[in-house]
Amino acid sequence: MTQISEYDYHLPEELIAQNPLKDREMSRMLVIDSKTGDFKLTNFKHIVDYITPADCLVFNDTKVIPARIFGKKCLEDGTQGATIEALLIEELSSQKWVAMVRPGRRVKVGTIIELSEDENDIYVIEKKREDGTCEIGFPKAEVYDLLDRLGHIPLPPYIKREDTKDDREQYQTIFADKPGAVAAPTAGLHFTGNVLEQLKAQGTKTCNVTLHVGPGTFKPVQVDDITDHKMHSEQYVMPEQSADTINEVKSTGGRIFAVGTTSVRVMESSAADNRALAGHGKTDIFIYPPYQPKVVDCLLTNFHLPKSTLLMLVSSFAGKDNIMKAYETAIAEKFRFFSYGDCMLII
Repeated sequence: MTQISEYDYHLPEELIAQNPLKDREMSRMLVIDSKTGDFKLTNFKHIVDYITPADCLVFNDTKVIPARIFGKKCLEDGTQGATIEALLIEELSSQKWVAMVRPGRRVKVGTIIELSEDENDIYVIEKKREDGTCEIGFPKAEVYDLLDRLGHIPLPPYIKREDTKDDREQYQTIFADKPGAVAAPTAGLHFTGNVLEQLKAQGTKTCNVTLHVGPGTFKPVQVDDITDHKMHSEQYVMPEQSADTINEVKSTGGRIFAVGTTSVRVMESSAADNRALAGHGKTDIFIYPPYQPKVVDCLLTNFHLPKSTLLMLVSSFAGKDNIMKAYETAIAEKFRFFSYGDCMLII
């Protein structure tokens, strides 16, 4: 199960969701039994029926920032040159970020990019890195304020439209709190206040972890043998209170429901002796069969791209063959795929 060809499938382009549903909890949900492979088609609003008061849901509380900015290259004669696009992907300090800059060949160290007519809205190329990214400095502006004014939500490449003002709210979970992601933890997009209230009313515990989703989540696997793939890294935090809650639930026989693959990556990265350990850092964990999850019992996830590391991750929870059959069913039933699409619950 290490050949990339085993994780391929054909997806009709019209099933790639370009916009979210108006009512988040009415998205469709495929529920799959990881032991038997049996599945059922329902709606997300019924997720409460599959979760007991003894269980715990773990959310990723990262917040997507409008990290995509456009500016003009400042030429030596004071005029403006080519349009430059930057995608901020990692904060190094209050005024310095790592970014993917396009077209990279048009900029060199020392290049100034003007983002607006305000002389304070500039950034400077400070360093070019071996991975093709740049370190850029914002000498005159508060970065988050600048992004709020001039930034664009970095929608995934398979959404074939420009971002709108609505995406600032729609491409965000209702529990988003910690700014830093350039992609949403999309399984969380289905939750509404109504669903959370139902879970709270029945006594189900919830807790948060943080993983700032980077553009590497969309990076295709370009090797035939997946064990040769170099996984991207992302910053995460496992709070002490969340680790305590997770361990308490597991000790009493409850199940841990990961809301999304990003929550899985945090919990499995911080696992030791089948317990969650508080901490923070970067994780490049690569989960694929026959990996056996150490902390997570159940998984809510969207449908993922062919040959993607995320498809490999979910295959560790229900088996590759079961997952591929489930995907065949979802396609036949015309489920909506990817970030703004429908979801799967693996029990």
